[in-house]
Amino acid sequence: MTQYLISFNEGAMDHITAEDLPDVGKAAHAVFQEAVDAGVWVFGGGLNPQQASVVAPDGLVTDGPYPETKEVIGGLAVVDVATRGEALAWAAKFAAACRCAQEVRELGADPESAAVLREALERR
Repeated sequence: MTQYLISFNEGAMDHITAEDLPDVGKAAHAVFQEAVDAGVWVFGGGLNPQQASVVAPDGLVTDGPYPETKEVIGGLAVVDVATRGEALAWAAKFAAACRCAQEVRELGADPESAAVLREALERR
């Protein structure tokens, strides 16, 4: 299995009215639950508006936000599926639920980290 990051940019849901937001939340949670039930859900959630900190290799912390950054992630899901096509199908479900486009990227393979993560998830 391969893990895929499904994400959307901050502001991608700004077109949703306050009146429609509860329905969008319900729809997104339904897709989340479907992914859990299918056994493909790894992790996900929304991110608060950009309040980033950058930690350099020497430990120096620089706080944001950074106006030169044009796009930052507003929400994400990580799914563990057999094919890119399956990841795209999950992204389509999230896109419909959240009413915004989703980006799909394959996570780099790290067998050791993946094994530790799977073990931790199995203990839950």
